[in-house]
Amino acid sequence: MSNRLFQGIIHQMGDTLERSIGVIDESAAIVACSELGKIGEINSSIDFASLAVSDIMTVNGYTYKCFGNSSRPEYAVFVYGADELARKYCILLAVAMGNVKQYYDEKYDKVNFVKNVLLDNVLPGDIYLKTRELGFTTDVSRVCIIIKTLSKSDASAYEVIQGLFPDKTKDFVVNINETDVALVKELNSDIDEKDVEKLAASIFDTLSGEYYIRSVVGIGTTVTGIRELARSFKEAQVAIEVGKVFDTEKSIIAYNHLGIARLVYQLPVTLCEAFLKEVFKKGPVESMDQETLFTIQKFFENSLNVSETSRKLFVHRNTLVYRLEKIKKITGLDLREFEDAIVFKVALMVKKYLMSNPVRY
Repeated sequence: MSNRLFQGIIHQMGDTLERSIGVIDESAAIVACSELGKIGEINSSIDFASLAVSDIMTVNGYTYKCFGNSSRPEYAVFVYGADELARKYCILLAVAMGNVKQYYDEKYDKVNFVKNVLLDNVLPGDIYLKTRELGFTTDVSRVCIIIKTLSKSDASAYEVIQGLFPDKTKDFVVNINETDVALVKELNSDIDEKDVEKLAASIFDTLSGEYYIRSVVGIGTTVTGIRELARSFKEAQVAIEVGKVFDTEKSIIAYNHLGIARLVYQLPVTLCEAFLKEVFKKGPVESMDQETLFTIQKFFENSLNVSETSRKLFVHRNTLVYRLEKIKKITGLDLREFEDAIVFKVALMVKKYLMSNPVRY
């Protein structure tokens, strides 16, 4: 934060208040003062570590009032005098300085800007101007990773991830809400998709292994340009939401690996219901027992290979053929035929999607 803003206000108000006034930072150094000669001096009698934002006190004939946007004070104003008028002046100055600081932070803070870009709170035309104003490098690749915490812990996932990525000029850790933390990671030209997934796995392992924080991680696609970050962010969100339905056993889900599941997730509920009625004319999926469904699952996992599937199921080849014929009688679909197998696979995914109670129209 530029101390010139503080000094400008102190200069304007100093003559009016007719008292020595100023601002000290958390190191107790005077950063702005109506007496210019005092700027840079250290006030060793003030211990910031033991103060709260609401604190007001008198020390050595001066009244001090803390201010800042966090739970711990970042600055304090001071007014010469220990009387009631000095106290009132101090409170008014703290309010004024606090408002100036908040405005400055919102206007010039890069993390706040990145958060607004991710949430689509910045007009497209303003992104370019703001990017230049803040000195962003635009021609580099970045990816958005969302870490959603599933359990409460004494440790803060936001603070842990901040500690993992301390370089705030290239990587940005954004606190989206109570459960979601977004990491905007700048990527070198030699970093590929697998490296990003390894990075996500490292974050997940650190949270679970060292801090006992359960989480799920969604990875968007790599984009170039600040404006495209919102797309990568939305993709990471979709990855997590789709993972809840189709990949419940996975903790790290990449948007690029969602495949057909991504398409199914975007379908309207009414269209899904109509599709299931059309596919299962002879009988619904519910009419099949667990053994049959397990057989279908293994048949798909082994690329529709009858011999390999029977070997994995420890059953005779003819037994598997009999089960497949039984499925054909119930559904009218022969899973040994590629087209029928695709239809059945998609139908199972649609059924799973509907069972997740999606609120989509």
